[in-house]
Amino acid sequence: MTGGIRIDGIDGKNIHLDPGPGALVRSYQFGLNPLKLDAVLVSHCHTDHYGDAEVLIEAMTRGMSRKRGVVIGSQSVINGYKQWGPCISNYHLIKSQIVSLLPGESFKMGNVQITGTKTIHGDPRAVGFKINWDGFTLAYTSDTAYFAGLHREHAGADVLISSVIRPGGDKIRGHMCAEEFQKLVEEVSPRLAVMTHLGMKMITNQPDLEAKKISENTGIKTIAARDGLKLDLDQYQPKQQTLDEFKF
Repeated sequence: MTGGIRIDGIDGKNIHLDPGPGALVRSYQFGLNPLKLDAVLVSHCHTDHYGDAEVLIEAMTRGMSRKRGVVIGSQSVINGYKQWGPCISNYHLIKSQIVSLLPGESFKMGNVQITGTKTIHGDPRAVGFKINWDGFTLAYTSDTAYFAGLHREHAGADVLISSVIRPGGDKIRGHMCAEEFQKLVEEVSPRLAVMTHLGMKMITNQPDLEAKKISENTGIKTIAARDGLKLDLDQYQPKQQTLDEFKF
């Protein structure tokens, strides 16, 4: 499925991250109410990451009838860059606060700070996100090749989420394979590492075994996401906080 990730209870706010095709349907399937969204984040201009963004913006703004929420995206997503984007219509940007992020730029949504991180991907303006609140950091690489310095983009992450397309050392342009992700996990040293956006070669190669191998090699708990996965992040936080839900 390509519905993205829903993060609930961050300083009382709910975020949908990279809502690709099916995000609306999967939200209801897994018991999540899109009307309760406070922010929609889109990392780049590829359909599997933005396909349902406009639908969720309509839900967040009650059918474009209220000024509500924040839409945060890369330059290509919001304004367009060369042949990439924009991928959200002007109509869908008139009722929310709009933020275009370049790597290193940050936006504060209450007590939540969202920072764009560097990627190397097909969309040259694609970004990842670091989300920080109350001393806790959730890092999302989005789609990116492994590169020297990637770990610095996600330094301090308590939970690290990455798109890992292929198993072992089977590399593919613009994405990470499992061996490259293992190196990133070693360098960032999060409390929890999560592989998502798994390609067919990864899915048919038993991704749980890949995750187990990374866990054993790094000493850091690593899991392979699956459709409908729900995580309670309290156990990965440096101190007790309230985070209701975290779903793929």
